[in-house]
Amino acid sequence: MSTPEKERIADPSPPTSPRNWRPLILRLHFYAGILIAPFILIATISGGLYAIAPTLEQVMYRDYLHVDDTGPAAPVADQIGAAQAQRPDLTVAAVRPAADPGDTTRVLFTDPGLGESQRLAVFVDPATATTVGELPVYGSSSALPLRTWISELHRHLHLGEPGRLYSELAASWLWVIALGGLYLWFERYRRNRSMARLLTFDRKSKGRNRSLNWHGVAGMWVAVGLIFLSATGLTWSTYAGENVTDMRTALSWTTPAVSKTIGSSDAVSTDHAGHGGHSMDMPADASTIESNVGRIDSVLAVAEANGIDGAVEASIPASDDTAFVVAETRQPWVLSNNSISIDGSNGAVVDTSLFSDWPLPAKLSAWGIQLHMGTLFGVANQLVLLALAVALASVIVRGYMMWWKRRPTKATGLTTGRPPLRGGLRRMSPMSVVVLVIVAVAVGWFVPLLGLSLVAFIAVDVVLGRVSRT
Repeated sequence: MSTPEKERIADPSPPTSPRNWRPLILRLHFYAGILIAPFILIATISGGLYAIAPTLEQVMYRDYLHVDDTGPAAPVADQIGAAQAQRPDLTVAAVRPAADPGDTTRVLFTDPGLGESQRLAVFVDPATATTVGELPVYGSSSALPLRTWISELHRHLHLGEPGRLYSELAASWLWVIALGGLYLWFERYRRNRSMARLLTFDRKSKGRNRSLNWHGVAGMWVAVGLIFLSATGLTWSTYAGENVTDMRTALSWTTPAVSKTIGSSDAVSTDHAGHGGHSMDMPADASTIESNVGRIDSVLAVAEANGIDGAVEASIPASDDTAFVVAETRQPWVLSNNSISIDGSNGAVVDTSLFSDWPLPAKLSAWGIQLHMGTLFGVANQLVLLALAVALASVIVRGYMMWWKRRPTKATGLTTGRPPLRGGLRRMSPMSVVVLVIVAVAVGWFVPLLGLSLVAFIAVDVVLGRVSRT
């Protein structure tokens, strides 16, 4: 007996009772894996690169981020002045003073020539108040060009808004595929405990069984991480992300923000730092900006006296009725980010936002965003995400290998692997079918691309079924 024939006998689809979910989940897992996995694989590779981008940019842009001179720092106002002298054609918007000796100060300018959520950063040696270079930066995390390029590849393949459909489709299906795979692997283990392994790889397995074993075991180990990445990734998506935002607003789970308008309740949110979030202020008044630049050191002193210190970003107001906003930037191993708004004319505190006062869902959201971006726990966080990306890529490749090895061995011409048998709904109880339809409609409404693509899968499957019967 040939090896492929042995494998087909050794790894049959176990008989199922008329009231079993396995046939339906197996068929859904198969089709989703075949058709959606390419999008997930692209997101996996680009996401793995993005995870280590913070470390890569520290190496690539070292001459911009660090200086050898570690003497006493000049006043921040003088450092801003040096940056303004280099770019007198632009309007200064904010400053990130050097947090540690040897770091540069980052002076941020509004540049109409850059894209949305981008600013121009001029890097200044704090000890000598001289500029060392300039680079465009993106979002609240002030990502440098390398990380920005990888981020745009991960989010929309450099295709703009239309390209975001790819990443949303991948995030929409990732959790479904992961949960389906968990169910199928547990079922296989439950049905055949004498031969199946749940969490360990069988090195003696051969051929298709070897791919199946790796696909299942590796999938088990990374499933929780995949569900987390799917959930957090959907918050940045176009359609599902809008529903998430509406839900958070309705449940008062949004991130608290400080009022930045003196005598008003206007507030600045810091949700989704690193993926935009910088809106354009009203037209700048040059004399007001110059006056506020001169006040920056006293404003930073007031913020520090109120516990807002370390690595911070301070806005430079463009009008007299706008307060300075000093916010702690998200740094590795820093689990709280506080912010304060200050009236620069008299040093009065206008408003504060303390992380300890945030509702728990807002805290979890902030931590989840940082964890997804690889910045919450520094290099350790990045290495875990990179390992997760490598493991997921191997699971996808093994899945396609299983599909290829499932093809008829005696057929001629171009053939592909057989899909699992149809008829899964007929093997479920009527009540289970009703519940399934209700859940599918609800989830499909909340995650629109998942719902639309599921309808497309069903339509294609029905057509293929009719063709095969004729």
